[in-house]
Amino acid sequence: MNENATDTTHERLTVLGATVREAIEHVEVFPAPANVSVVTFTTDELASMCPVTRQPDLSHLVIEYRPRNWCVESKSLKLYLWSFRDRAVFAEALSAEIAGEIMATAQPSGVRVTLTQRPRGGIEVRAVAELGDFR
Repeated sequence: MNENATDTTHERLTVLGATVREAIEHVEVFPAPANVSVVTFTTDELASMCPVTRQPDLSHLVIEYRPRNWCVESKSLKLYLWSFRDRAVFAEALSAEIAGEIMATAQPSGVRVTLTQRPRGGIEVRAVAELGDFR
């Protein structure tokens, strides 16, 4: 890739290097480097709300994907995940939605999202969503 192409690609990243004070609706991507076979993101800070009680749900999240042409930019991912903090959503639907966003935007060969909701009422919920070929 020539120097001008790299500059143009990075100009399309709207949140990288910018002060952003609000959640965003989609992740941003950049060209995948050669020979990267799996990318993994992990966080213990995913917050959402229980659709029944409206109480906060805190979750551990692992996103694994096999990039083809694009990689997910991590700051945009953080801001995208921030959008769930005031949303009432079940853990299963949340893992599926995140997997769908990664698949639609980064277009990897496969993605796996494992969401483990911290116990409330003594019950831990683990939801795994897979799209594409993640072998």
